[in-house]
Amino acid sequence: MSVKDSFTPDEWFKVMTGPGRAGAAVVAASPSGVTGLVAEAQAIASAIRGEVSGAGRTPLLEAMAADLMGTPPDARDRPQEERARTMEEARARSIDAVRQAVWLVSSKAGPEDADAYRRLLWTVAERTAEAAREGGFLGIGGEQISEGERTALGELRSVLGMDGGSPETPTNMGPGGPGSSS
Repeated sequence: MSVKDSFTPDEWFKVMTGPGRAGAAVVAASPSGVTGLVAEAQAIASAIRGEVSGAGRTPLLEAMAADLMGTPPDARDRPQEERARTMEEARARSIDAVRQAVWLVSSKAGPEDADAYRRLLWTVAERTAEAAREGGFLGIGGEQISEGERTALGELRSVLGMDGGSPETPTNMGPGGPGSSS
C-alpha cells in the first residue's frame, strides 16, 4: 500500500498543493512587479522539483514526485474555492491551507514523512521570499526579503512547528476533517 492510499482524493489534493500554497502565502504578503512574480513562481516550482526529486526522499515525497510526473488532474475535478478579494485574504487562506496540509500529513503519514513535508514547505517559502528584491525600482535598491515576507515566514514557521512548538492544528475542522464545510 502506497502512502498516498492513506489519503482521500480531496486530502491528497491538499497535500499536493501545500507547497504551492506556502509559496503563495509569501507572494501575497508582499506582491512584486511582473519580473518579481515570475522569479517567485520559478522559485516555487524549482524548490518543489528539487525537494521531491532529491536524494534520500521519503515515501511521501516519492508519491508526490510520481504524481507531479504523471498526468495532471482534470481542472473540473478540483475543489472550487471562491477567489480571494484582497492579498491579505489570499495570504490568510494560503496559510490556512498549509496548516491543513501539515495536519493531514502529520496525522496520516509517519514522522519521517511529516518532517520531510514540513522541510519541503519551508524550503519553498524561504526560496520564494529570496527570489526577488522588494521595494526597489527596476531591480535597484529595495530589500531582499520585505517586512511582509518576514511576517509570512514567521507565520509559516509557527504553522510548521519550527518555532520550538508542535505544528499548529487546523481550527476549522468539521466532521470531515480540516477545512471541511460539513
